[in-house]
Amino acid sequence: MTKHKIYSMSFASVYPHYVAKAEKKGRTKEEVDEIIRWHTGLSQAQLEEHLEEKTDFETFFEEAPALHPSRKLIKGVVCGVRVEDIEEPIMREIRYLDKMVDELAKGKAMEKILRG
Repeated sequence: MTKHKIYSMSFASVYPHYVAKAEKKGRTKEEVDEIIRWHTGLSQAQLEEHLEEKTDFETFFEEAPALHPSRKLIKGVVCGVRVEDIEEPIMREIRYLDKMVDELAKGKAMEKILRG
């Protein structure tokens, strides 16, 4: 099976788009970082290291120290696909993150985004 091209894209190349989407709606880079840290279990220093090293998406999620168990509560549609129906594990993690950034940009409270 051929891997999707996003797997080999650097996380750092997409990260500014997450931040821009949030900031355009009055949210902050710090909130985007909080979502990423919650999702992956990374520290801020580890996140910045991945950005600096231009880690690809596949490696970024494979090396995540502690994917949050509550991420599985994320439901909804991203890019026309229900995230809870995505079978490929790395793609599902990418779409979970996309969905949380979408929720942030739509003004949802951080506690709800982080499934608190």
